[in-house]
Amino acid sequence: MKDHTPGAMRLALLATMAIWGGNLAVVKLLLERFDPMALSALRMAVSALALLAVLHWQGPGWPRLSRRQFAGMLVCGLLMIYLNQICFTLGVQRTVAANAALVIALNPLVSSLAAAALLGDRLTPARLAGVVLGFSGVAVVVLHRPGAALGHGSLGDLLVFGSVLTWVAGGVLVQRLTRAMDSTVVSAVVNTLGSSAVVLHALLDPGTRLPDWGAVRVVDWLLVALSGLLATAVGALVWNRALVRLGVARTALYAYWVPIFGVGFAVLLLGEPLTVWHGVGLAAVLSGTWLGTRKS
Repeated sequence: MKDHTPGAMRLALLATMAIWGGNLAVVKLLLERFDPMALSALRMAVSALALLAVLHWQGPGWPRLSRRQFAGMLVCGLLMIYLNQICFTLGVQRTVAANAALVIALNPLVSSLAAAALLGDRLTPARLAGVVLGFSGVAVVVLHRPGAALGHGSLGDLLVFGSVLTWVAGGVLVQRLTRAMDSTVVSAVVNTLGSSAVVLHALLDPGTRLPDWGAVRVVDWLLVALSGLLATAVGALVWNRALVRLGVARTALYAYWVPIFGVGFAVLLLGEPLTVWHGVGLAAVLSGTWLGTRKS
């Protein structure tokens, strides 16, 4: 992937957040016909194959890695892909949607703290204000969706928070790994290693249910392929490139846009009502992103 100016990088990130927001509805639809773990394995397999194709197309193919580099990428893949998928899948099954959305929205705060503690990134008042504003915007949008209701704290909430921690930890490792290697190479290797673990888990876990092949339509397979290609493979390339260009803390703030785009798609495609609260939430996320990502 070619280098991007900060402006182009931010546009690419916003486009990726729109894809991730739409992917929420796609995955929800696919879960009607696929077991959660089986679906994760299929999506990760498509993503890994796509990224390996990109790596081959670029020329060098699978890179020669030192033991330390391979160990770092393996740990990153297990954190950012395998454990993230396990925690997220099991967590969402055990909590209500509003709880899960708000826990995931803690990502920028956790990322800012991790970047300050592990990477020496400055935790400025403007960035903290951006994190708080963005979280407030997400909370307003999530809690004013039709039928939204908070549930009591549960194991599911802890598992979802675990998915946030593994994603942030993986992002910190990606930023370290890309000091010596191109982000596209890192994305491909990390995704392949992590996806292999997800597929192996799905094959060995007796609780994984195979889909009813007769009930799976051609359009379902197309959605699996698009989800794996766009949301997972392209999303990984853009996200990891942004970690290099903008840093962990600034990149994480764009995660606030996922529920905003998700609600936007629900309004356009599912006929959900559009209220003044959506405008308030959008304004808060926009302001928070601007505050948190601008240069001091």
